[in-house]
Amino acid sequence: MNDAHELISGIEYKVRKLVNLQKENKSENELLLNQNTELKNNIEEQKKIINQLKEEFNKIKLAKSLESMKGSNDAKLKINELVREIDKCIELLSN
Repeated sequence: MNDAHELISGIEYKVRKLVNLQKENKSENELLLNQNTELKNNIEEQKKIINQLKEEFNKIKLAKSLESMKGSNDAKLKINELVREIDKCIELLSN
């Protein structure tokens, strides 16, 4: 009888220990999920900033190239090239 009581006590102890470990793991998992969400949001914000900076850089680059061009003929060619690129983008977006 004593052996059965010790076995039951041992099993109860192990079950309590497993339950506590499960609670700790659940808490840690929730913390990691929250951190993961925060990091994903941070990545999205950084991507937006990068895209804005790329657009700004392209605008500056275009302005510099137009500024450095000689004559209106070169400017017209550059503008026509840009219009063709925009048309291609619009066509891709509409499909």
